[in-house]
Amino acid sequence: MKVFLLTISLGGILAAVMFGALSDWDSSAMSMHGWIALGLGTFLSLAVGGGLMALVFHSARKGYDDRIQVDVPDRDA
Repeated sequence: MKVFLLTISLGGILAAVMFGALSDWDSSAMSMHGWIALGLGTFLSLAVGGGLMALVFHSARKGYDDRIQVDVPDRDA
């Protein structure tokens, strides 16, 4: 029941946000330079995110994230 209520609540919030965004879409005009900047910003953000995720997987597979254990000899007096 909690999952159902959460799903309905989040769906309602999403619908309200989408309605607000679509109703204000025509009132804001953007030049060609704005669209180019938006496209480049989106592409570069996705490229950086994808590159960082690739580094995370590479690091995990090669063992760079493993815990380092240093063998220190015991000092016997």
